[in-house]
Amino acid sequence: MKIALINGQNHKGSTYHIGKMLADKLGGEVTEFFLPRDFGEFCCGCTNCFMKGEEKCPHYEKLEPITKAVDEADVLILTSPVYVYHCTGSMKAWLDHYGWRWIVHRPEEKMFSKRAVVISTAAGAGMNSTNKDMADSLSFWGVPKIYKIGFGIHATSWSMVSDKMLAKIRKKTDSIAAKLKSDSFEPKVSLKGRMYFTIFHFANKKGWNPADSAYWKAKGWTENKRPWKK
Repeated sequence: MKIALINGQNHKGSTYHIGKMLADKLGGEVTEFFLPRDFGEFCCGCTNCFMKGEEKCPHYEKLEPITKAVDEADVLILTSPVYVYHCTGSMKAWLDHYGWRWIVHRPEEKMFSKRAVVISTAAGAGMNSTNKDMADSLSFWGVPKIYKIGFGIHATSWSMVSDKMLAKIRKKTDSIAAKLKSDSFEPKVSLKGRMYFTIFHFANKKGWNPADSAYWKAKGWTENKRPWKK
């Protein structure tokens, strides 16, 4: 099992430790990145990725190592501490660079056979909205199964987390690791993914965006082929 672990902050705090705990329990080959250390660019809104191709993004070369790791992974783990009830700016800026990969544009077919986990922590609250920030992009990439881990740890550092809370965290990561190990990783699609794919199957058949339509036609998706069907 190959794992891509994307951390939404540079420091190794509580969220990082939970992500690493889960990766260790999966026991796979882990490729890890820290944001913004490994990618810290903001999307400049040039629309080149949508209209001309992702390689025309001014940050394409900096982004490519993470994109390669994501494409090669079986499991994606995204972690972010809660910042004002949302993911970190670094995580958001990274996700912003993949708008072209959404199902409504040019989804990567490998995403339909991956599984993902989003992880967030806070001293208080905000885990649900933070996890949603990350899960929304993963879902629109086509990832069919996304697990969520969120803990209000009542502490500002990993060393201050209580034994009772640590026991809850271990139990949750045990459960999700077991589910991931039992997954078949066969290509699938969520109901929402199928709905959006169907809509843009017809849109690209008509040729609404030249870059998207050329991609869909080359894949055979404007006809009867589907990325989740062998």
